[in-house]
Amino acid sequence: MSIMTRAAIVRECGGPFIFKEIELDDPRPGEVLVRIVACGICHTDIAARDGLIGTVFPAVLGHEGAGVVEKVGSGVGRVRVGQRVVLSFSSCGKCSDCQNDRPAGCEYFDELNFDGKRLDGSNTITDSGGKPVSGCFFGQSSFAFHALTRERNLIVVDAPTDDELALLAPFGCGVQAGAGTVLNQLKPCPGDSFVVFGTGTVGLSALMAARMAKAGPIIAVDVIPSRLELARKLGADFTVDARTEDFGARMREIAAKGVDYAVETTGLSKVIDQAIRSLGPNGELSKLGVPIDAPGEKILPQKPGSGQNVFYSIAGDSNPQTFIPFLIKAFRDGKFPVDVLLKQYPALKIGTGVRDSLSGLAVKPVLRF
Repeated sequence: MSIMTRAAIVRECGGPFIFKEIELDDPRPGEVLVRIVACGICHTDIAARDGLIGTVFPAVLGHEGAGVVEKVGSGVGRVRVGQRVVLSFSSCGKCSDCQNDRPAGCEYFDELNFDGKRLDGSNTITDSGGKPVSGCFFGQSSFAFHALTRERNLIVVDAPTDDELALLAPFGCGVQAGAGTVLNQLKPCPGDSFVVFGTGTVGLSALMAARMAKAGPIIAVDVIPSRLELARKLGADFTVDARTEDFGARMREIAAKGVDYAVETTGLSKVIDQAIRSLGPNGELSKLGVPIDAPGEKILPQKPGSGQNVFYSIAGDSNPQTFIPFLIKAFRDGKFPVDVLLKQYPALKIGTGVRDSLSGLAVKPVLRF
């Protein structure tokens, strides 16, 4: 059997998100049908819409889902019908990285999260005319009233109401990625200097994680004054408005010898260059932004010094089964106030949410289904 539902389909590269009726495959062994309650809008969804990560169209995107389990396939034993869950990225569970508690390094990460199909090549979504639609985006495609996912992607959460569950939806990607790259990879010690470039959800989650680690001074760089103000409220000791301030001079004033740790979230080559230049002799930089420069316009970043380390982070090298509950506890304990980043929209207003995200009016738009 199959399941009829509605989803925001992107028909062509750069096209609008339009809700249409779709048909979801019935859950196969290890798979789970989730009724989506809420889903965050991430810049990776927008990059996928714009063809920057090889999306095959038509497609259903969305990868920060949260909802209620409605149906399970054979062999599913960890989750049951009626449980409330947060959806995160997909991993195989069998390769060496998965077996060593590092699912973000899964051997099949790209195939499971970006190919639009199951590993065996079968489709999970068809449109009303019976034609295949790319699904399985980050193992979920949750810009939809229902999503077909895998048991391995689900984190059971204690959220008695839909309103509480909606607050947890962004933990599946943006929040986890920003906080994870700080706490799981950079691991600053108290008193280590830290700078974040870009104060969207990922950047501000990284900033809050740096504050939890008692790093300092903490510096935030952006071009949107309201976001820099929010960064100060969330723990930034210094902010730099890259539109109006001399970045190099300001950084030399704050950290004359360079910073110990940096996180870059914009994906812009010129900002990556600034991030590398901000590092101290033994500084480390995590790149989290999807590259968005147009071909031919890229600025080659300065090569790091011999004692420096620059790397690209995938999902903050997190294991969602343990890291997301850790972050949720920190949120509920008042140490990680993610709720101040969120702005909720009815699902059918997805276009407004995307525009507000791009303009800076919303840090983290969350769709309510």
